[in-house]
Amino acid sequence: MSPSVELLGAVAAVITSLCWLPQMLKILRERQTAGISLSTNAFFASGVFLWLIYGLMIGSWPVIGANAVTLGFVLAIVGLKLRYG
Repeated sequence: MSPSVELLGAVAAVITSLCWLPQMLKILRERQTAGISLSTNAFFASGVFLWLIYGLMIGSWPVIGANAVTLGFVLAIVGLKLRYG
C-alpha cells in the first residue's frame, strides 16, 4: 500500500480512537453519566472487541492499535457508567 494511503488510515485511526477521550474526561470531571447509554456503549465495546480480534487475525497493526485504544476508552466509559450511573 502507498505511504499516503497508510498515513490517511493512521490519521483516521488516531482521530476516531481519541474521540472518546473528551467524553471520558467529562464523566470523570462531573461524576455524572445520566446522558450516557449503557447498552449502546456495551454493544459498541463488543463490536470494537470483534474488530480487534479481526485485526489480530489479519495481522493489521493499524486495525489492532486503533481498536485496542478505542476499546480501552469505551470500557472505561462503561465502567464509569456502572460506577456513577
